[in-house]
Amino acid sequence: MSTIKNKTILITGGTGSFGKKCTEILLNEYNPTKLMIFSRDELKQFEMQKKFSVEKYPNIRYFLGDVRDKERLYRAFEEVDIVIHAAALKQVPAAEYNPFEFVKTNIMGAQNIINAAIDKNVEKVIALSTDKAVAPINLYGATKLVSDKIFIAGNSYTGMKKTRFSVARYGNVIGSRGSVIPHFLKEKEKGIIPITDKRMTRFWITKEQAVRFTLNCLEIMDGRELFVPKIPSMKLIDLAKSIAPDAEHKIIGVRPGEKLHEVMIINDISYDIFESKDHYVIFPKEYTKKETKHKYKKHIDEFIYSSDNNTQWLDIEDIRKIIEYEKKDFD
Repeated sequence: MSTIKNKTILITGGTGSFGKKCTEILLNEYNPTKLMIFSRDELKQFEMQKKFSVEKYPNIRYFLGDVRDKERLYRAFEEVDIVIHAAALKQVPAAEYNPFEFVKTNIMGAQNIINAAIDKNVEKVIALSTDKAVAPINLYGATKLVSDKIFIAGNSYTGMKKTRFSVARYGNVIGSRGSVIPHFLKEKEKGIIPITDKRMTRFWITKEQAVRFTLNCLEIMDGRELFVPKIPSMKLIDLAKSIAPDAEHKIIGVRPGEKLHEVMIINDISYDIFESKDHYVIFPKEYTKKETKHKYKKHIDEFIYSSDNNTQWLDIEDIRKIIEYEKKDFD
């Protein structure tokens, strides 16, 4: 039986790519007592209400606010059972030019979420992470690394409260806002596709897969876990070929703050890594709750999970089929 059905759920950043797909799945399959869309953009909320109106879905609520605003979070978290924290500033180049803004949202905002959740007795909080938080080389990744760590550490501050915190980390989401795919589709019309490096690889996941993975993590979490799904990689050059097989490829070089390959798990003696059929779980070394660790089939040593050493790969035809299917959901 689901532990998150018939609950009051709040999604921060609820008008984003993840939030909209999550709203759709929650409303159709989880029958939330109340579903609260918390975001700072009134226009996006107005547009989202056209699809998910209060008239059609009496259990949905739209709540204007910013995760930087602690008082507003305290008001929003009243009688909330579950928080899905998807709000973040994400664009890598913007982070380099506006570092303090990213720190305020991605780090201080995370701290506000933790304090409000504990004080308002929220049951579960799951925060969304990114592959860029692993061995970060750009400011965005660095802020998400800090966010991951403080959410895991948040469990140490709950005392006698029931609140638990975990993190879900996954790779690039196909067709999300800022995704390279819509950019390639536009460049296809010019007959030239810009390629950073022919060797570049990336992890890829669809919006629906990302949402269902996160909801599954919510179901099974006990607190302190960092969940990582087993998902396929693709070569950037294959993505270009799948979108525009006849186009010329222009090599433009790796951009500042960009990696040749993405990494979701690195070998680190300060963590314990466990494995199940479809995901990995990272625990802090000091985590001693054996009944939680025993859910997983084995402990892994000397392990790096990167997009270039993956055992699952999408070929050109796979990529083409996924893009065609996902087109309707592109932002």
